[in-house]
Amino acid sequence: MKVSREQAALNRERIVDVAARLFREKGYDGIGVADLMKNAGLTHGGFYGHFASKEDLMIEACQHALNKSLEGWRAKVANDPQRALPAIIENYLTTRHRDQPGGGCPAAAMGVDAARMSPGARPAFTQATQQQFALLQSLLPDGAPEARRQQAIATFAAMVGAMVLARCVDDEALSAEILEAVKAQLLPD
Repeated sequence: MKVSREQAALNRERIVDVAARLFREKGYDGIGVADLMKNAGLTHGGFYGHFASKEDLMIEACQHALNKSLEGWRAKVANDPQRALPAIIENYLTTRHRDQPGGGCPAAAMGVDAARMSPGARPAFTQATQQQFALLQSLLPDGAPEARRQQAIATFAAMVGAMVLARCVDDEALSAEILEAVKAQLLPD
Protein backbone atom coordinates (compact mmCIF):
# COMPACT_ATOMS: atom_id res chain seq x y z
CA MET A 1 0.00 0.00 0.00
CA LYS A 2 1.41 3.37 -1.06
CA VAL A 3 1.58 6.09 1.59
CA SER A 4 1.23 9.81 0.98
CA ARG A 5 4.25 12.10 0.97
CA GLU A 6 3.05 13.60 4.22
CA GLN A 7 2.78 10.19 5.86
CA ALA A 8 6.18 9.17 4.50
CA ALA A 9 7.70 12.33 6.02
CA LEU A 10 6.02 11.57 9.36
CA ASN A 11 7.28 7.98 9.23
CA ARG A 12 10.83 9.16 8.53
CA GLU A 13 10.62 11.65 11.41
CA ARG A 14 9.38 8.89 13.73
CA ILE A 15 12.22 6.56 12.64
CA VAL A 16 14.83 9.26 13.31
CA ASP A 17 13.33 10.11 16.70
CA VAL A 18 13.21 6.46 17.77
CA ALA A 19 16.72 5.81 16.43
CA ALA A 20 18.11 8.83 18.30
CA ARG A 21 16.74 7.39 21.54
CA LEU A 22 17.74 3.79 20.88
CA PHE A 23 21.26 4.60 19.66
CA ARG A 24 21.80 6.57 22.89
CA GLU A 25 20.38 3.72 24.98
CA LYS A 26 21.95 0.73 23.24
CA GLY A 27 24.75 2.06 21.05
CA TYR A 28 25.08 1.73 17.30
CA ASP A 29 25.91 -1.97 17.42
CA GLY A 30 23.36 -2.69 20.14
CA ILE A 31 20.28 -2.33 17.93
CA GLY A 32 19.53 -3.65 14.47
CA VAL A 33 17.44 -2.16 11.69
CA ALA A 34 14.57 -4.62 12.24
CA ASP A 35 14.28 -3.68 15.93
CA LEU A 36 14.59 0.04 15.15
CA MET A 37 11.73 -0.20 12.70
CA LYS A 38 9.64 -2.32 15.07
CA ASN A 39 10.11 0.28 17.82
CA ALA A 40 8.99 2.95 15.34
CA GLY A 41 5.86 0.91 14.65
CA LEU A 42 6.87 0.20 11.06
CA THR A 43 7.99 -2.83 9.09
CA HIS A 44 11.62 -3.64 8.39
CA GLY A 45 11.01 -3.62 4.65
CA GLY A 46 10.31 0.10 4.58
CA PHE A 47 13.67 1.11 6.01
CA TYR A 48 15.55 1.41 2.73
CA GLY A 49 12.82 3.61 1.30
CA HIS A 50 13.94 6.21 3.84
CA PHE A 51 17.69 5.58 4.33
CA ALA A 52 20.53 4.17 2.26
CA SER A 53 22.07 2.46 5.31
CA LYS A 54 21.96 2.13 9.07
CA GLU A 55 24.94 4.49 9.20
CA ASP A 56 22.99 7.14 7.29
CA LEU A 57 20.25 6.81 9.89
CA MET A 58 22.85 7.11 12.66
CA ILE A 59 24.12 10.37 11.17
CA GLU A 60 20.62 11.81 10.96
CA ALA A 61 19.75 10.52 14.45
CA CYS A 62 22.91 12.18 15.81
CA GLN A 63 21.93 15.49 14.24
CA HIS A 64 18.42 15.18 15.62
CA ALA A 65 19.60 14.36 19.16
CA LEU A 66 22.25 17.09 19.14
CA ASN A 67 19.69 19.68 18.00
CA LYS A 68 17.29 18.63 20.76
CA SER A 69 20.08 18.92 23.34
CA LEU A 70 20.94 22.43 22.18
CA GLU A 71 17.24 23.39 22.21
CA GLY A 72 17.06 22.32 25.86
CA TRP A 73 20.07 24.41 26.80
CA ARG A 74 18.72 27.43 24.88
CA ALA A 75 15.39 27.06 26.68
CA LYS A 76 17.20 27.30 30.03
CA VAL A 77 18.93 30.48 28.83
CA ALA A 78 15.65 31.98 27.63
CA ASN A 79 13.91 31.03 30.88
CA ASP A 80 16.51 32.50 33.24
CA PRO A 81 19.77 33.79 31.70
CA GLN A 82 21.36 34.50 35.10
CA ARG A 83 20.72 30.97 36.36
CA ALA A 84 21.15 29.10 33.05
CA LEU A 85 24.73 27.88 33.55
CA PRO A 86 24.12 26.37 37.00
CA ALA A 87 20.83 24.91 35.74
CA ILE A 88 22.54 23.25 32.76
CA ILE A 89 25.28 21.78 34.95
CA GLU A 90 22.92 20.69 37.73
CA ASN A 91 20.51 19.08 35.27
CA TYR A 92 23.29 17.33 33.37
CA LEU A 93 25.19 15.85 36.32
CA THR A 94 22.33 13.84 37.80
CA THR A 95 21.65 10.18 38.36
CA ARG A 96 18.40 10.69 36.40
CA HIS A 97 20.41 11.71 33.32
CA ARG A 98 22.87 8.88 33.96
CA ASP A 99 20.06 6.33 34.14
CA GLN A 100 18.16 7.61 31.10
CA PRO A 101 20.70 7.88 28.29
CA GLY A 102 17.98 7.60 25.64
CA GLY A 103 16.85 11.13 26.36
CA GLY A 104 20.20 12.51 27.41
CA CYS A 105 23.33 14.02 26.00
CA PRO A 106 24.32 12.61 22.61
CA ALA A 107 28.02 13.32 23.22
CA ALA A 108 28.08 11.15 26.35
CA ALA A 109 25.92 8.41 24.82
CA MET A 110 26.87 8.31 21.13
CA GLY A 111 30.21 10.09 20.90
CA VAL A 112 32.30 6.94 20.97
CA ASP A 113 30.13 5.31 18.30
CA ALA A 114 30.35 8.41 16.09
CA ALA A 115 34.13 8.53 16.49
CA ARG A 116 34.45 4.91 15.32
CA MET A 117 32.22 5.28 12.28
CA SER A 118 33.16 6.71 8.92
CA PRO A 119 33.61 10.47 9.12
CA GLY A 120 29.94 11.09 8.28
CA ALA A 121 28.71 11.64 11.84
CA ARG A 122 31.58 13.88 12.90
CA PRO A 123 30.44 17.10 11.18
CA ALA A 124 27.18 17.03 13.17
CA PHE A 125 29.09 16.53 16.42
CA THR A 126 31.60 19.23 15.48
CA GLN A 127 28.90 21.79 14.71
CA ALA A 128 26.86 21.01 17.83
CA THR A 129 29.94 20.96 20.06
CA GLN A 130 31.02 24.36 18.74
CA GLN A 131 27.51 25.68 19.45
CA GLN A 132 27.58 24.21 22.97
CA PHE A 133 30.97 25.79 23.62
CA ALA A 134 29.69 29.15 22.36
CA LEU A 135 26.56 28.94 24.49
CA LEU A 136 28.52 28.03 27.62
CA GLN A 137 31.08 30.74 26.86
CA SER A 138 28.29 33.33 26.67
CA LEU A 139 27.09 32.29 30.13
CA LEU A 140 30.46 32.50 31.86
CA PRO A 141 31.34 35.54 33.98
CA ASP A 142 33.52 38.36 32.78
CA GLY A 143 36.92 37.63 31.35
CA ALA A 144 38.80 37.64 28.11
CA PRO A 145 37.01 35.77 25.31
CA GLU A 146 39.87 33.27 24.97
CA ALA A 147 39.79 32.46 28.70
CA ARG A 148 36.00 32.09 28.68
CA ARG A 149 36.23 29.76 25.65
CA GLN A 150 38.84 27.64 27.43
CA GLN A 151 36.58 27.46 30.47
CA ALA A 152 33.57 26.53 28.30
CA ILE A 153 35.54 23.70 26.69
CA ALA A 154 36.79 22.45 30.07
CA THR A 155 33.27 22.65 31.54
CA PHE A 156 31.64 20.65 28.77
CA ALA A 157 34.48 18.11 28.67
CA ALA A 158 34.19 17.62 32.44
CA MET A 159 30.41 17.14 32.18
CA VAL A 160 30.64 14.60 29.36
CA GLY A 161 33.55 12.77 30.96
CA ALA A 162 31.78 12.57 34.30
CA MET A 163 28.67 11.15 32.65
CA VAL A 164 30.64 8.53 30.73
CA LEU A 165 32.52 7.45 33.87
CA ALA A 166 29.37 7.45 36.01
CA ARG A 167 27.69 5.16 33.51
CA CYS A 168 30.56 2.70 33.15
CA VAL A 169 31.25 1.88 36.80
CA ASP A 170 29.18 -0.80 38.54
CA ASP A 171 29.26 0.82 41.98
CA GLU A 172 26.24 3.07 42.54
CA ALA A 173 27.94 5.06 45.30
CA LEU A 174 31.05 5.65 43.18
CA SER A 175 28.92 6.63 40.20
CA ALA A 176 27.02 9.23 42.23
CA GLU A 177 30.29 10.42 43.78
CA ILE A 178 31.75 11.07 40.31
CA LEU A 179 28.75 13.20 39.34
CA GLU A 180 28.80 15.12 42.63
CA ALA A 181 32.57 15.71 42.55
CA VAL A 182 32.48 17.22 39.08
CA LYS A 183 29.38 19.26 39.93
CA ALA A 184 31.19 20.65 43.00
CA GLN A 185 34.18 21.63 40.86
CA LEU A 186 32.04 23.32 38.23
CA LEU A 187 29.69 25.03 40.70
CA PRO A 188 31.85 26.15 43.63
CA ASP A 189 29.92 28.03 46.30
